[in-house]
Amino acid sequence: MATSIRLDDDFVESIKIHAGVAKRSVPKQIEHWASIGKILEENPDLTYEFVMETLLAKQELEHSLGTRYVRRTKRT
Repeated sequence: MATSIRLDDDFVESIKIHAGVAKRSVPKQIEHWASIGKILEENPDLTYEFVMETLLAKQELEHSLGTRYVRRTKRT
């Protein structure tokens, strides 16, 4: 479901700059920032860097650029 919202012009200009660097559309950049913000609010003990590295690792796995970790020892 699409929803229209009004945003400050200066904020939209900032979004356009970041979206261009990341090769995203303005709406996709907003979605990206919102998802990171949601993750960080739900996990206040995690750092931004950890969240970004985790998201990057997830994308790499989805594009077959790595292998999943498999525990080789039994938990005690």
